[in-house]
Amino acid sequence: MVNTEIPKHYTASPSSFSGTPHLTINRDVAQDLDSSNAFEGPEKLLEVWFSASPSSLPACTPAEGLKAVSSEIWKDMLDLVNCKVLSIVESENVDAYLLSESSMFIFPHKIILKTCGTTTLLHGLPRILEIAAQAACFPHDVATSVTAATPYRVFYSRKNFLFPDRQRGPHRSWRDEVKTLDRLFLGGSAYMIGKMNGEHWYLYLTEPNTILTPPMTPERIQTETKIMELPSTRKANARDVDEGEDETLEVLMTDLEKENAKQFYLDHASAVAEGRFYQRSHKARNDKLKDLSTIKESAFETKGIDSNGFLQKIGYNSDDAIDIFSNNSSDKDEIVSSDDEDLFPAELTTEGHALGTVVSECSGLADVYPTSKFPDARIDAYLFTPCGFSANGVIPAPQGPTATHYFTVHVTPEPHCSYASFETNVPSTQTGRETAEVVEQVVGIFKPGRFSVTLFEAKSVLEETESNNADAAELKSMMRQAAKRNARMECILGYRRVDRIVHELEGYELVFRYYERDDWEGGAPRLGEVY
Repeated sequence: MVNTEIPKHYTASPSSFSGTPHLTINRDVAQDLDSSNAFEGPEKLLEVWFSASPSSLPACTPAEGLKAVSSEIWKDMLDLVNCKVLSIVESENVDAYLLSESSMFIFPHKIILKTCGTTTLLHGLPRILEIAAQAACFPHDVATSVTAATPYRVFYSRKNFLFPDRQRGPHRSWRDEVKTLDRLFLGGSAYMIGKMNGEHWYLYLTEPNTILTPPMTPERIQTETKIMELPSTRKANARDVDEGEDETLEVLMTDLEKENAKQFYLDHASAVAEGRFYQRSHKARNDKLKDLSTIKESAFETKGIDSNGFLQKIGYNSDDAIDIFSNNSSDKDEIVSSDDEDLFPAELTTEGHALGTVVSECSGLADVYPTSKFPDARIDAYLFTPCGFSANGVIPAPQGPTATHYFTVHVTPEPHCSYASFETNVPSTQTGRETAEVVEQVVGIFKPGRFSVTLFEAKSVLEETESNNADAAELKSMMRQAAKRNARMECILGYRRVDRIVHELEGYELVFRYYERDDWEGGAPRLGEVY
């Protein structure tokens, strides 16, 4: 049963539980948020690495790396992006910021910023480079007048927008976004994955050891966007072993089933919470009434409890019944709950973290990475007015906190622009489940008419050096396992795979798949943006 009480961890102060993630809520920003104008669900996703792994931070940086930067500095940067911080879950290896428009994750060596709506994410990128240099002491070029840390790698991606004309700043078109990124970085590569006249996904990335564009550089030719439709066979170079473990799964869903989308509306969630609250209160009341049977029969004999909750005594009429809830009972607090405990909490009637927790548990999102297997996992969820939902999850490895990962979910349930996204870097080797199982569980929650899956996976050293002293039997086993995983992804229950595109990038393999529901009759994809 869902616990509809406000979790004790949800306080304005960090949790007192040592060794586990703790949460801080920004109650000022959380007041009066309204998502009714949140029309653009597909997010802009920026990932900036300043070293290949947490273990390879430059000697000049603090041991915490970017995590040493105060939340106030990050909040100022987010003002440039046009979003606010709702709450923060802090852990040893990652800080998860739940935003008014999506999420931000701060690791010692990298930052992940994901924003939806009309946010101006790329406006915050120059400031991120400054913060890394000034507040986290990452190396920068002292010969230039601008203090900006030199990143190790940069990734920027997004799905095609539904309403590109409503975007602001450099986000009105992919060309403008590429031009903005080219002004900052030399040698970036831009890609479009998918059909030009169908669902597609954009990606910009730099090679390892990114070079910043020098100031006052003569006008350069803009990076050409490459269209990925067929697999490439270009090999990648070996990299740091920690980076080689990088794996990111993203599921982008549109045309959500209306009944499934209802659970992300405030009125529906509050009604569910109220029903469960009174069900639990009624059960507790009955349990305590049953405990009255322990009262010594020598005090009086009873016939039972009537419909009004009165205890009837033999030899007395109903007018002489004992009201066990009467204020005259000195032991009433020990026998039954007080009136205050029977009142439905106001926090479960308004937007916020309390209802976010209810939705997370009732919808099944909390079961994707259950606490039974990940006991130190924390989910920070928020339900908006009149609808809309966001959640961050911090998932420490079961063996210890040294390999903390994340997942994030964002939902725009309105029928005319329904959209949901799920992203995680929890490796399949940690869950013991195939990627297809996770995808099936997620799409089962929303039942989208169509969805795309991008799996960004770093190539292991063994795969990259398969022709150099690798055991033939082991390679064959790996190939069989890979073929099995690929075949499983072709058979997502209730859906047919429409597109599959594979591309090998610098150190990564990218697989893009697009699916439509078997009974889908919604016609062609809604394309607000065509390349």
